[in-house]
Amino acid sequence: MRIWVTRHGQTRLNRAKLMQGLTDEPLNETGIRQATEARSKIGNISFDAVYASPLDRAVKTGAIVGGVDPADVIIDPRIIEVDFGKYEQKKYFLLGPAMTLYWALPEIFPAPKTVETIASMKARSSEFLMELEQKGYENVLISCHGGIMRALSGYLTDKKNGLMWRPKPHNCEIRVFESKNGKHKLIRTIK
Repeated sequence: MRIWVTRHGQTRLNRAKLMQGLTDEPLNETGIRQATEARSKIGNISFDAVYASPLDRAVKTGAIVGGVDPADVIIDPRIIEVDFGKYEQKKYFLLGPAMTLYWALPEIFPAPKTVETIASMKARSSEFLMELEQKGYENVLISCHGGIMRALSGYLTDKKNGLMWRPKPHNCEIRVFESKNGKHKLIRTIK
């Protein structure tokens, strides 16, 4: 099985460098263009299924990159973005030490109060992927977010700590993984 994971295209909040987490912000014109360009980079591949977070920016990106109608995108809340709690819609560079350190080095620093923990991200993403791997797909697309994509990527590269935190995924970056006989590997990255 090939599992294609993409981060949604740009939104107004991305452009303003604000944490957007669970805010249901749609793609802006740049985000729509990024998704369209990502689709053209992967050619005429056909996906057996397209999954997305419930947030509009992920659904729209999934539909464009996946080449399907938005109504055909399978919504799964387990791949929604991280809950940033009180840091929601705050400037990236004005988060304060607790959140800045956590988001830079989550392997070392704990989640501040009101922010989803790494353990929670890993649990929901691995549950989702284990269930997905039981399906008979050849190619499947997952359209999600920069935070949860790091936990999904950690699972799909068999990282001991369950995270592939760095490098940070860019808008509409696509990571293609292979899942075969319980083993995983990153095949390529499309930017």
